[in-house]
Amino acid sequence: MDRWSALSQIESGDDDKAVGRMGEISRYQILPDVWTAFAPENAKWENAKDALAVAKAAMKKRRAEFERTYHRAPTDFEFYVLWNAPAQIDRPGTAVSERAKRFCNLLTRNENLAELPKN
Repeated sequence: MDRWSALSQIESGDDDKAVGRMGEISRYQILPDVWTAFAPENAKWENAKDALAVAKAAMKKRRAEFERTYHRAPTDFEFYVLWNAPAQIDRPGTAVSERAKRFCNLLTRNENLAELPKN
């Protein structure tokens, strides 16, 4: 599982029509102001491809800022924090940390499954 698949799983259970408590939309639970900033005019948040494109555009900016500051790419844990709570990158709260750990576990679990011998 790649980061985007794991992110979709953690954020919404892959539900393209998910709407969060703070108005987050799509399988990636994109905040409305983030959608407005990065979505082309004809993009539909219920469309998985459009939502992925917007999520990737937002993260491209966040990753660039992270890499300028820390002079390295984010770890999987930091990737999730950058997505879910970028202002907490230096000190993620308990809830964000727990979700980031679940995100990392999804990635690791799938890597481990891929290493199992196939019969």
